[in-house]
This record gives sequence, structure tokens and C-alpha cells, in this order.
Amino acid sequence: MKISIRSLAPLPTLLAGPLLAQELWTDPADAGLPADFTIQGEYAGEVAKKGGQAAEKLGAQVIALGAGRFQAVLHPGGLPGAGWDGKNKSLLDGRLDGKTARFEAAAGKRKYLAQSADEFSATESFPPAGQQAAKGSIAKGRFTGTLADGRAFTLERTVRKSPTLGAEPPAGAIVLFDGAEGAMKNWSGGRFDEKTGLLNTDGKDIRTSDKFLDYTMHIEFLLPYKPGARGQGRGNSGFYHVDLYEMQILDSFGLAGMDNECGGIYKTKRPAVNMCLPPLQWQTYDVEFTSAKMGANGEKTANAILTAKHNGVMIHDGLVHREVWDGQLAALAAQHRLVRYDRRGYGRSPQPEGRYSNLDDLQRLLEHLDIEQAVLVGMSSGGRLAVNFAIA
Repeated sequence: MKISIRSLAPLPTLLAGPLLAQELWTDPADAGLPADFTIQGEYAGEVAKKGGQAAEKLGAQVIALGAGRFQAVLHPGGLPGAGWDGKNKSLLDGRLDGKTARFEAAAGKRKYLAQSADEFSATESFPPAGQQAAKGSIAKGRFTGTLADGRAFTLERTVRKSPTLGAEPPAGAIVLFDGAEGAMKNWSGGRFDEKTGLLNTDGKDIRTSDKFLDYTMHIEFLLPYKPGARGQGRGNSGFYHVDLYEMQILDSFGLAGMDNECGGIYKTKRPAVNMCLPPLQWQTYDVEFTSAKMGANGEKTANAILTAKHNGVMIHDGLVHREVWDGQLAALAAQHRLVRYDRRGYGRSPQPEGRYSNLDDLQRLLEHLDIEQAVLVGMSSGGRLAVNFAIA
């Protein structure tokens, strides 16, 4: 079954801290948007050649922090989902100076998502892996600067669009919302905005009138611009699958990509890459979901499976809930010593703080349990960890 939602605008009802009403914007054409808005966003380009070095691609995500402050996240190789090496980042602090934003390497004591721009870090640990003491400036849509080794970079502002944005529903699809008020019959809750033609959640739960178990879903959403807010205060919402699995909808642009951030399955799995676009840019989720199956005796015979793309990039590939292992554990326990291991930030393990290594964690666990020889079994990124550990 194919389902399509064309336009959804999650808007928060609670404002964090002493924010004023005018510090929330929902229309990219609003003449009242501050100058900060023209600076924040994505930039892509190259680092110039130096000596025998070849030119390298570089991407930057500039996060607005309010009151003319920014943090730029440099991505070697290109933007997330478009060449970034998946590991290294450099953080730069920025200040608006007239119509130009000037940046220098972030320094000092930092905390992930700190309210103060002087302490804010867009990475879980600071400094992040690959941090370079870069500096630069943004003016008229161009980000220019130099890296610590003296190489210059020039990046142009870019507005990426999902390849499925505005796609026509396939034949036989159920269109839950198409920008017309008549589509509200498909929903319990929500508000139709006659001026914009959008379905607004207004920070409250809305549900489809019909129930769906196995489906392919396309959803388009827009997140507000709240530069002074942090974390869950930036347009927090979620896309629930059968009321059990929540895929986060949140302005997590430029951040680490946690399980409680955009694209994450809450308390279950981080996205493979944080593909959240800047606020006030339309985004898409394309999800294939298969519900868990129950036998005649009421026992589960198959686990739920979820595959998801965020703005056209795979972020969950055949994800299953940790309970997928329950049957195997019960069958093997009689003949084997079993250790069920949730990596940091997954399953029942808490979110990580500071730097860590999955390989080192696993090594220490085996040593602590006096396990000298083991068969490692994993799925998806857990399977990759098992292979990497075996050949390390």
C-alpha cells in the first residue's frame, strides 16, 4: 500500500526560555526574517590546491544561534550525503558584522547544544575528530577562508532539494493530504491553514483516520526557524509508525544526528547520516514499513522492519527493533553462553558523552567477562562492527 502526504508543517506550542513571539518564523518569504537567516544554511565548494596537493571538496553547514551568532560545521569531502567523509569536522564560531559574518576556530569549554553561543558545540564532543583552526567570512552568499595549513577555500551557498519533493503519487496511492481542505477528512486532529494550504500540527498529535500496517509512505514537511532555541525546542514533532516507532521531525540541521534528532528512531537508532536541511526548507521522508506479525496463538512470528530515506539519502536500511534477537537468543541459550550487547546510544545503552571507540568498548567488554574466544553476530551497523573487530 502506498501513502502520500504532500504538505505538513510541524509547529511547536512551547517556546524555550525567554524567547519572544517574533523569534519564530514559519515562512521563508517573511520580510521580517532577520539578517541571520541569509547567512545560515549550506555551502559547497573546494579547498584550493597547494603545492602538489590536489583540490579537495569541502562543505559547510552554518547554524544560526540567535542574536547574530553562528556556528559553522566544515565537512571534508562535501556536505552530508554528498561526499562528506563521515567522520571529520571542524567547528567555527561566527558573528554578524554588518552584512558580513566573520568566523574563527571554535575554542574554549564547549557543551553539545549549550544555550550560550560561546559554549555551544554542534558535535557531541569538542574538539571533534579532524578539527582544524580555520577562519573565514560569509558575504553575498559566498563563504571564503583559509584552513590551518594555509590553503584557501571558496564555498557557494546552495539550496539542496530532495529528489522526491513534489513527486506525483504513484497509481493506486492513497493521498492523505494534497493541500486541499477536503483532505482533512483523512485526519483526526490537525488544522488546515487556508492561507498557506498546509496541514499544521500546532504541536499536538494528529492521526490518520484509517489505520495502516504495511505501507510505503511519502511525507513532506517544513520546520520553523527558531535561532534562539536549542535541541528539542526547535520545532519538535515526530512521525509515528503504528504508534510504536517514532521517527523524529526536528530542526537538527548541522548537528550530530542522535536518535532523538531528525531522522532518528527515538530511543532505538540514529540515522546513518544526519540529512536534516536548514529550517524553512521543504524536506521529505520516504519510508517502507512492515508491521510485526503475530501467530494464531498470539506470539510474534516476525518483527517490524523499517527502511527510510531522508531527502533522498538512505538513513535506515531494513531497521528492526532490538527484539528481533529474542527468538534467536531463546533457541541458542541452551547450548551457548550468550552476551547481548547494545552499543552506546543504541537499544538500552545511554547516549555517549565525549569521545569513544566501538571497537575499544567491545574489547573491554570481552576482557571484563573473561571471554577469550567468541562468535560475533550483528545486523546492519552492528554487523559492520563485528566484521571490523574480527579483522582488527
